[in-house]
Amino acid sequence: MHFTASVKAADAVYGVEPTPTAKKIRELFYNAHIVEDHTGILYALGFPDFVCGPTASPAERNLIGLILKVGADVGKLVLKKRFSAVRIFEITGGRTSHPVAALPGGWSKRITEEERQEILKCADDCIELAKLTLDVFDKVVLQNKEYMALVTGDVYKVVTNYVGTVDDNDKVIYYDGTQKIVDTKGNELGRFKGIQYLDYIAEKTLPWSYQKAPYLKKIGWKGFVDGDGTSIYSVGPLARFNVGSGFDTPLAQEAYEKMVTAFGGKPVHNTLAYHWARAIELMHAAETVKKIASDESITDPNVRQELGSPVGEGVGIVEAARGTLIHHYKTDEKGIVTDANLIVATTHNKGSINIAVKRAAQNFIKNGKIDEGILNLVEIAYRPYDLCFACSTHTLPGRIPVKIDIIDHHGEVIKSLRNYELG
Repeated sequence: MHFTASVKAADAVYGVEPTPTAKKIRELFYNAHIVEDHTGILYALGFPDFVCGPTASPAERNLIGLILKVGADVGKLVLKKRFSAVRIFEITGGRTSHPVAALPGGWSKRITEEERQEILKCADDCIELAKLTLDVFDKVVLQNKEYMALVTGDVYKVVTNYVGTVDDNDKVIYYDGTQKIVDTKGNELGRFKGIQYLDYIAEKTLPWSYQKAPYLKKIGWKGFVDGDGTSIYSVGPLARFNVGSGFDTPLAQEAYEKMVTAFGGKPVHNTLAYHWARAIELMHAAETVKKIASDESITDPNVRQELGSPVGEGVGIVEAARGTLIHHYKTDEKGIVTDANLIVATTHNKGSINIAVKRAAQNFIKNGKIDEGILNLVEIAYRPYDLCFACSTHTLPGRIPVKIDIIDHHGEVIKSLRNYELG
């Protein structure tokens, strides 16, 4: 999430490391965010396609339709348990949304023993939520041959390189670590930290898009093509699954091994598997919250380092729920930002998303005939990436005037669409 990437960049701008306690609180806060974010994406965007059916009408293929299918009791339980993650977020960050506790060199708010005990109880709720989520995925998707054919088939498959963050033992991690790159076969292509990202990632400006198109610099730009030798890469839950050697918590590791076995090894290139990897990460984040909250040292009041003068440049990198997030700032002598670059998950995934949508459209749309069911089968191709175009286009107002020309095979414009009025 941007809040944490930005404070890590600010740490680097001031050349300061947060105190050990502050780092633990940041990681606790961040893993609680992973729990609540993954839950929202799975139940609002992922599960309705499977539980309600991929060709069901939009009126029933949604969160309410999902609750009607699984039962109100299950729906209430999910919402209640998810709130426990939000509560941890509030305790540590100061608010349930738009947190305020981050400071360069640490954290503005210590955790009391009473709060630690409350967090421990909330952590148990998060673990129960993760167990329920993995159980729902198992019963609804893994035990359904038709759905597993979609998950493991070639229609929703994009063969790319992958970037994700790992710890010193090569296990998946979100807040801190080393960014690792693997190719389409799972072979390691390199690792980087901080400003070293410039040695590995380049961005291409495209005349037809408000997003840039990242690619692996050492391979070079080859366009939106997948397969061996491609220069595009993917980030996010499935990418982390592919670059890491597993998880450092027992229940998540058990679920990880089950997924590896189901696909017959790694890397996995099937985009619908993002949902499975997301469910596993939900468990990992929940277990991590419990592990950190069990450490009594997080109540230590020493939560901030003193700051010196800015060194002028800093990079902060985290694994957002959607994928790798990079904030790169340059500042003046007062610490005022003079230049900034953000590479967010949806930008990293631009090539993969374009290929995924094109492949699904070519498979399902025949002779120009479309209906709601067919359109959703195409939309399923990009939902696993959990897109955020506001982030990826760096737009502040939240809306960009867009005109789309639909061109036939003769190159003639047959229809124009726009989201603004002609003045």
